Amino acid sequence: MKPIDAKAFGEAIRKHRKTQGATQMQLAAIANTGVRFISELENGKSSVQLDKALRVAEILGMKIEISDAGNGK
Repeated sequence: MKPIDAKAFGEAIRKHRKTQGATQMQLAAIANTGVRFISELENGKSSVQLDKALRVAEILGMKIEISDAGNGK
């Protein structure tokens, strides 16, 4: 699994949203967030709330996986 940063995560959110034909406004309503939050998330703002970002990903049907990086720690 390759490392991901806020920009790549936001791009993935945008891609999934558009694939499903939803607008930012529609996604915000479903996720109970503001449109500004969705915009900032999609634009890779690194200080968005993690719980909300994960909820948006879940709503879009994305799978978030955490695994050991293999560094033995």
